[in-house]
Amino acid sequence: MKKTLLGMAALALLFASCNDDQNSISTNDDQSKIDMSDFYVYTDADIDEAARIAEGKSKSCYSMVNLNRLLNENPDLEQTMFDIEYQTRKSIAAKKPDGAGNGNGNGGGNDGGGDPDPGFTDPVTIPVVVNIIEQFSGQVSTQQINSQIAILNEDYNDNNPNTNGVPAEFAGDVANCGISFTLAQVNRVVNTRSSWGTNDAMKDSGQGGIDVTDPSTYLNIWVCEIGGGILGYAQFPGGPSATDGVVIGTDYFGNNAAGGVYGDGRTGTHEVGHWLNLRHIWGDGNCRRDDFVADTPTSDGPNYGCPSYPTVNCRSNDMTMNYMDYVYDDCMYMFTNGQNARMRALFEAGGARASLAGN
Repeated sequence: MKKTLLGMAALALLFASCNDDQNSISTNDDQSKIDMSDFYVYTDADIDEAARIAEGKSKSCYSMVNLNRLLNENPDLEQTMFDIEYQTRKSIAAKKPDGAGNGNGNGGGNDGGGDPDPGFTDPVTIPVVVNIIEQFSGQVSTQQINSQIAILNEDYNDNNPNTNGVPAEFAGDVANCGISFTLAQVNRVVNTRSSWGTNDAMKDSGQGGIDVTDPSTYLNIWVCEIGGGILGYAQFPGGPSATDGVVIGTDYFGNNAAGGVYGDGRTGTHEVGHWLNLRHIWGDGNCRRDDFVADTPTSDGPNYGCPSYPTVNCRSNDMTMNYMDYVYDDCMYMFTNGQNARMRALFEAGGARASLAGN
């Protein structure tokens, strides 16, 4: 009988301990108010992008198509991306004053009291490895390479001269991201293949491409002939390390007259934005599908060319000049403070790209 009573007492203590743990976790979550109900990964990008190209609607980014493929190939990726998004929203929520939002990517609060956490505010310098798969030696010039690094530095530090033209409505949203890029290494291989597609063959030396250089330490950019009217594509944080980085079509890499209206290096800015966890400005869906950023207006599709202001969709003015839209290179010239908060969350301790900032 005594043994039975002792056993029951032990179970009661164990139950109480578990209850305390659960309450502790619940309390932490309640304080952060992290609402993940609107989170999504899969989109209709495969259909949408193919239709846009078929209709002759400008060039295209295939980052979301690439994401769909990786999700299908890697069953654990969806959960990994959920965890990254949770950390991102928790970081953003901690920066807000008490009660200022609900932490769902459109605001946040730290109802536990006290001053909000300023988050990771240090400057970030990212070393870049450029992997060039060219059809003949010297196809991609040193000038192109240097200009792309310069353009990334310009855009991520709010030095694009066109930003002077931002409409008053969005002037207070323009962000200086404080992210800089340095050229660490250039790798070249000659391969006469005319089109590499979007299945990451260019990232595999066994298929005639170039293997990744330590993605925990470097941003890898592959430059090659992608084909199919595709400007470039990127891999979001959380994907396979062997393919982590950005791919840019040869004509659209850096300053290059062959790229025409897409020859001023902004494909690089756009794709690195995806690599740093930014979605397209319209959320790759209809008016109810968001890009998880509070200060970017809702829209239902990309803009092309150089749209006039205002361009209205979903009952609000589109931020057509955002780097994550599809407009001509000269007509995109801003990130927002909300987008900057998403990117910088990656560099905090526990963030998906923390190793690049020394965390």
